[in-house]
Amino acid sequence: MEAHVRIGELSRRSGVSPQLLRAWEHRYGLLRPLRSQGGFRLYSVDDERRVAAMRSHLERGLSAAEAARLTLAEQRTAAPPGDTALVRGARALRDALDRLDESAAQSQLDRLLSDFSVETVLREVVLTYLHELGSRWERGEASVAQEHFASQILRGRLLGLARGWDRGSGPRALLACTPGEQHDLGLIAFGLGLRDRGWRITFLGPDTPLDSLSDAVAALAPDAVVLAGTTPERFESGRDALRRIARAAPLWTAGPGATPELADGIGARLLEVDPLAAAERVAAG
Repeated sequence: MEAHVRIGELSRRSGVSPQLLRAWEHRYGLLRPLRSQGGFRLYSVDDERRVAAMRSHLERGLSAAEAARLTLAEQRTAAPPGDTALVRGARALRDALDRLDESAAQSQLDRLLSDFSVETVLREVVLTYLHELGSRWERGEASVAQEHFASQILRGRLLGLARGWDRGSGPRALLACTPGEQHDLGLIAFGLGLRDRGWRITFLGPDTPLDSLSDAVAALAPDAVVLAGTTPERFESGRDALRRIARAAPLWTAGPGATPELADGIGARLLEVDPLAAAERVAAG
């Protein structure tokens, strides 16, 4: 296979229609295309492998959402070909964070960010580590101290990368977490991904009162509002306010607490993919 191909060729090789490939890309973040100079999406051999795995899981009777989650999880845990600098850096960062060694963790982040793009570090290192840390915490294999330490180190670095993300002349996105929600790392990663696609970001952060969010919408007239939360209750308690916000600006709901039923009920759109795939989706309209 060529290094990168357009969607028609990927469709021919995989036996999956272009329409379905696009749906898997937008809904689940299954495909991660590059852009040609002419603006065309270009797909890699890794995209073809994920499509093949997705088809295999569907043939076993899994739902599309389950098949996509399993395919992406398998890719995260699969041993990469060779011990690459990215793999070694990710491993060293994990070890430093697990032993609460801030100096070593910051040094590894410095190396990764100097050698790779921000989006590569976010997708292949930071988001992968956070997903894996969450799974270990649920199994009792990681401590609360390790989870808090890693979150604070990574949050500080991501916000450092975000400096000046409200500059420029592109469309504006207003980002916030639901009232009571303290987990904003995914939302910050989303904002960085959207910034790299030419958007300006206004970030209100965790635990944002909906009245404050509504005031910001009125003041800024953003092109998109993205509200994230980890539990449905954080959204449900503010349905009326969310309906008003959705009438004033395009509203997207995100995070584990966002559901299709809620989005439909308040006139919002649902982001049910990883943060960088979500950035691609919002940028595409």
